[in-house]
Amino acid sequence: MGVISWIILGLIAGFIASKIVNKTGSGMLMDIALGVIGAIVGGFLASFVGIGGVTGLNIGSIIIAVIGAVVVLLVYRAVASRA
Repeated sequence: MGVISWIILGLIAGFIASKIVNKTGSGMLMDIALGVIGAIVGGFLASFVGIGGVTGLNIGSIIIAVIGAVVVLLVYRAVASRA
């Protein structure tokens, strides 16, 4: 996947994950960063369990990226609330 694909996937996944976890977006740049990190984490977790990974801009990859972004967002909120 190219850089533009990662940014688009990250934007979609970060936006959806932000809406799932805290019902409001975290801003475009934070949504993109969260989504890209979530896509990486989701791809790692999916390949660890044997499902596969993030393969491109398709529904399966978006679902994996959203799950990863939700995990990343929950961890981020837990760490930020303790500080």
